[in-house]
Amino acid sequence: MTGADGFVGRHMVRRLLRDDHQVGAGCRPGGPVVAWPDGVTPIPLELTEEDSVARAVAFGPEAVVHLGAVASNREAREDPGRAWVVNGAGTARLAEALARRRERGEDPVFLLVSTGEVYGAGPARPRVETDPLEPVSPYAASKVGAEVAALEVWRRTGLRTIVARPFTHTGPGQQPRFALPGFVERLRAAQAGGGGAVPTGNLEPVRDLLDVRDVVEAYLALLRAGVAGEAYNVSRGEGRPLEELFRALAGLVGVDADPRPDPAYARSRDIPYLVGDSTKLRRTTGWAPAISLDMTLRGLLDAEAD
Repeated sequence: MTGADGFVGRHMVRRLLRDDHQVGAGCRPGGPVVAWPDGVTPIPLELTEEDSVARAVAFGPEAVVHLGAVASNREAREDPGRAWVVNGAGTARLAEALARRRERGEDPVFLLVSTGEVYGAGPARPRVETDPLEPVSPYAASKVGAEVAALEVWRRTGLRTIVARPFTHTGPGQQPRFALPGFVERLRAAQAGGGGAVPTGNLEPVRDLLDVRDVVEAYLALLRAGVAGEAYNVSRGEGRPLEELFRALAGLVGVDADPRPDPAYARSRDIPYLVGDSTKLRRTTGWAPAISLDMTLRGLLDAEAD
């Protein structure tokens, strides 16, 4: 698993260990120090270096879950070139290394985790996998590049490549630079100060929100039953305005707070409506979200309190 020390990666590692899998935890050298439990082999991995990638895949995995990426829209905007080098070229490098292992008799599954943002600012309806990919951010564009690279390797070499396109997801452990845990952090601060205005970005966009634990289950389902060469939306299929989510969190925190637009939290191009149709995933694998939106929001508060 690349990006094993990230937000989704840590949840994925714990879930795999529950099924007694052996996990190779691919992480960038110099990243956060993680005390991995038994069953996890730490593997230094720098996606920008071919030798590092080759050494990592020598682990001989039956499957690779590719989570490692420049995953922050803000970080990708600050250095679009690096986002492309890591997300696009890094994915190409990893897929090619796995294809070479396949030539030696191995047959790994390669699950590329992309994003629902690849669809861009399309019509206000749930997006389906056959919709055009029209990214409107450096992050999403680099993920389109990753998809193109990985699927080219599948067509040329037969590497069993599956693309997951997760829509917005959150849960315990997500950093406050992302919208919902950021809301919680600032709402807690407002509560401590007796309420008042809370700085936010644009709250008009509609988002499809899943719990990270449901997303992990979707990735496992795709590893078991996904079809090579196909892309799958990972989504609830229901849209909520960010303002509604903000006010729901404020109610759970128990603070009288009003959102105040702040340029520090604004994105240069918000997608007004980003909701995914996950019918294809459900029909192929039998997956369905099990955690309600209310449980997800309450889990964010509990995690922040801990």
